[in-house]
Amino acid sequence: MFGLSEPAVILAVVAVIVGIRRLPELTRSAGRATRIFKSEARALRDEETPERRTRR
Repeated sequence: MFGLSEPAVILAVVAVIVGIRRLPELTRSAGRATRIFKSEARALRDEETPERRTRR
């Protein structure tokens, strides 16, 4: 669906709108949010696994 040019254009627009100085802070917070989301999803998956085993 998307090629390499579309994300590059989107990133360039975000850099112009947000400003080059705030871009590192924005990427850091996005990374933190991704890590939190992954850890919560993993915890939820691990929590559901024993329940699924007992139902079968």
